[in-house]
Amino acid sequence: MRSINSTSHALPEAVPLASPTPTALADSTAVNGRAALPALVGNTPLLRVSEPLTQAGHGFWAKLEGFNPGGIKDRPGLYMVERARARGELKPGGRIIESTSGTLGLGLALAGMVYGHPVTLVTDPGLEPSMTRLLGVYGAAVDIVTEPHPTGGWQQARRDRVAELLGRHDGSWCPDQYNNPDNTAAYTPLALELASALGHIDTLVCSVGTGGHSAGVGRVLRQLYPDIRIVGVDTVGSTIFGQPARTRLMRGLGSSIHPRNVAHDIFDEVHWVAPHEAVQTCRHLAASHYATGGWSVGAVALVAGWLARTGSVDTRIAAIFPDGPQRYLDTVYDDDYCARHGLLAGPPALEPDVIGRADEKEVTRWTRCADVVDPLTLPAAREEGGA
Repeated sequence: MRSINSTSHALPEAVPLASPTPTALADSTAVNGRAALPALVGNTPLLRVSEPLTQAGHGFWAKLEGFNPGGIKDRPGLYMVERARARGELKPGGRIIESTSGTLGLGLALAGMVYGHPVTLVTDPGLEPSMTRLLGVYGAAVDIVTEPHPTGGWQQARRDRVAELLGRHDGSWCPDQYNNPDNTAAYTPLALELASALGHIDTLVCSVGTGGHSAGVGRVLRQLYPDIRIVGVDTVGSTIFGQPARTRLMRGLGSSIHPRNVAHDIFDEVHWVAPHEAVQTCRHLAASHYATGGWSVGAVALVAGWLARTGSVDTRIAAIFPDGPQRYLDTVYDDDYCARHGLLAGPPALEPDVIGRADEKEVTRWTRCADVVDPLTLPAAREEGGA
């Protein structure tokens, strides 16, 4: 297993090379306080992933965003709050209220701590109990909706609750991660870290949920490498690329609504992955490379591994792993949970199914489509809009 730093710069002082003594740690905290916390975000490592996910000599580079304190969404959590404060949209002491499936909640809890804002996070019963407890100890209030929206599912139910809470709290502010352009702009440093470390990138593989990191990283890398191939990874049952909305087991990728931050035009192809395929890949990663993560990591690794296996040995593939495994100990890595949900039936297929367009049929397993369009431009969506 080989890893490299994502930039050539030295580690920031906030991340010592050796374990500090308790006295040294206390002194550092006293001097730097909460203002030092943002220095812990970014410059995450890269890991070369190869055998047995690929054959010898082939592989891809995984950007391990789980090395941020809370995961990849520490980046937009801090940036969206910083920019809102700079524009005067978020006043000192104003409450931050947002919908989350978990990871952005950690980023907003961090931002609230750094900038002195109370935080209310609206989620649903699918959030892991361990994550609910963790958000609470980080100082966030957690509000759990109890019924899904009849058409927009849990996501729309959460957004409706956010709107209700905003009306109750004077001076409150919602980042609106689904449509906020600051969500995408926050990932420019991540794109530059990849470019600095790898020198050249032929293919980018990233999961798609709110659309923030895929759009933010993809657009910057497209400017740097005009011929780059950008591959989006979604979950079955998600509407993002034109499939019908269904109840989804996987969290952190996919959507029951149409986030406007998703940059459909940058993708060369999209892959839908089923929960059991992501679970098996997560566990395969853990057993072979030690570094692993949750649903998004498994789905991205499945697709990136296939691209590496079927591509030229010198193709440089970068894959973004949004988080680590810690929050998934009771789901992805729990045998009883996985057995209850039929996730241990066997390894995923070696190749994806292929469809010609996103609305050709409903997919239920790993499937690939090279014709990526905004689903709101598809005939069915236009007919619904005119009804």
